[in-house]
Amino acid sequence: MAEADRERLNRKLDRLSGKLPSWLGRALRWLSGPTGRWVRIPVALLLIAGGFVGFLPVLGFWMVPLGLLLLALDVPFLRAPILKLLEWLERQWRRLKDWWRRRRQG
Repeated sequence: MAEADRERLNRKLDRLSGKLPSWLGRALRWLSGPTGRWVRIPVALLLIAGGFVGFLPVLGFWMVPLGLLLLALDVPFLRAPILKLLEWLERQWRRLKDWWRRRRQG
């Protein structure tokens, strides 16, 4: 089960990296790969820590989920909740796009 979650998470990250600007997509693919592990874990922890001081300029609460997403690649018990969160976000994004499309059509 943990291996299946890891594969699903990797597929979602690959799909996400294809939608980002090329330089950011390359960085995400490198970070999510096996060679990026020693950078990924400290970056994830720094993002989570920075997110807790999200009231400061530049830093923000958006950093916590991003850090958890990166950390979930290496911590098996985080994968299932992060996958559920990603799937929920995808559903919400589709609903928002559909709503916006209907609104523009009249």
